[in-house]
Parts: sequence; structure tokens; C-alpha cells
Amino acid sequence: MVSAAKIKELREMTSAGMMDCKKALEATNGDMDEAVKWLREKGIMKAAKKESRIAAEGVCRVEVQGNLATVFEVNSETDFVAKNQKFIDLVDTIAKAILANKAKNDEEALEAEYEGQKVKDIIVSAVATIGEKITLRRVSLVEKTDSQVFGAYTHMNGKIVVLTVLEGGTEEVAKDVCMHIAAMNPKYIDKSYVDAEFLASETEILRQETLNEGKPEKIVDKIVEGKVHKMLKSICLVDQPYVKNEDITVGEYVHSNKAEIKQYIRLAVGEGIEKRKDDFAAEVMAAVNK
Repeated sequence: MVSAAKIKELREMTSAGMMDCKKALEATNGDMDEAVKWLREKGIMKAAKKESRIAAEGVCRVEVQGNLATVFEVNSETDFVAKNQKFIDLVDTIAKAILANKAKNDEEALEAEYEGQKVKDIIVSAVATIGEKITLRRVSLVEKTDSQVFGAYTHMNGKIVVLTVLEGGTEEVAKDVCMHIAAMNPKYIDKSYVDAEFLASETEILRQETLNEGKPEKIVDKIVEGKVHKMLKSICLVDQPYVKNEDITVGEYVHSNKAEIKQYIRLAVGEGIEKRKDDFAAEVMAAVNK
């Protein structure tokens, strides 16, 4: 009898269907590695991944080295490959190259050298070995002063990563802030960082919503002002209720520890990449009509 937990684990590893995972485990007496092999031999894994041939899986990485830190994302076509040791080793190498060369963006990172090879060539070699499209993107390099503190947090093996820079405080406080950011995904540190165009657009939307609700026009501006204030509190980090103690805000927690948030970066795998949805019926008809 194959356990539901094992079926779930195999499905998460391969994205194959539940029944296919059950059959694979039954056919291999519950051996996970053999079950993966069985699915590959049957072509089931390949079919299961048909919808995500665009490289939208992978991992995000945050790496700290003294007063330097880097945050970046390496994408693969499948989550299965992202868990492959060769892929993990590739990400480690890229992190070392970025920090060693102080690469500030994607272009500089691809040209960065590590042990005599450029990162872009190391990726090409990895693609040939691993057999999937692999891309490097969203590279950031952050340098702090001696009086500042880095916080770093990795969630779900790199599905989400966060880097924070605090003036004062401790690494523990900085990591607490990272965990909050990972969970709540704020858009800005505080109101002073809010983009004017974004604020104007949101204000207009809220105004139209209020008018559509039939509120008297003479009180619309006051209502909209209240809604904007509430919206800003929800998207600004320092004004959000702190996840570990909702009686205080993140700003209050940080200030109570004699610190100030100077910067943060939050990455989640696949953000901004639209996964392709294949229309198999349309593909067949297109082939027939050729």
C-alpha cells in the first residue's frame, strides 16, 4: 500500500498526475528514485511539464558575504530540475561569481568570471548537461556600511527570498523583518517611497468606486482620503501590523530595537514571467490544415 504522503511528495517533485504517481510508486515498491525514473521512461513527466516550457520555475537566491550581498533568480523550465544537484551547484557558482566580481545587474553577472569561465558560458554548459532552458535574471548587488546590518531569509528552498538592510539593530531583528516581508509582500518601505503615478491612479480608482456607491459628492473627498490612508497602511512595510505581534506595526518593532529599515529586496520565483498555456486542440487543427 502506497501512502498518500509519498504520492504527494512524488507529485510535487515531478508535477505528474496523482494517479500516475500512485502507479509509479506501486510499480517500484515505493522507491522514490525508481518512481521518478519510471515516470520519465513512460514520458509522463515530459507530458506533465508541457504547459511550462517557458523557464518560469527555478530558485531565487540571497547570499551575504561581509558587507556585500546579492539577490538573484535562476529559472528553469521545471521545478523538478530546480531541485537537481547540478542545478543547485550552478546557482552556488553564480552567487560566488557575482560577489567576487561585484556584478550589479544581469548583464554584468553574465559577463562575470569564475575559475576562468564567464557565467554565461557556465550556464550554456549547464543547459547542455541538464537538458532544459536556464536563465539568470533580476540580479542585484547591495553594499552596506559597517554600522548597518543585513538580514536574509529563504522560504521554501528559494521560492521566496528576502534581503533587508537596517541601520542599527541586530541580525535577528533584520531577519524578523525579512520573514514579515516574505509573508506580507509590502510594496514600499513607507509613504515617502510611494510612486506618485501609482498613488494618483489608485486615488482616482477609489474616487470612482465611491461615486458609484452613490455617496453624496460633498463627502466623497473625505471618504476617499480615508480609503487612501487605509490602502497605504496595507502596502507600506513600516505601517503593516507585525506578523509576530499584530498589536504593533513593523515600524514600531524596528524602532523598539533601535533600528531603521533602509532597504529591502523581495523576490519570488517566476514573478513577471507568463507561463504559456498550450491549446492542444488548436495545435492539432493547425497541423491538419497545413
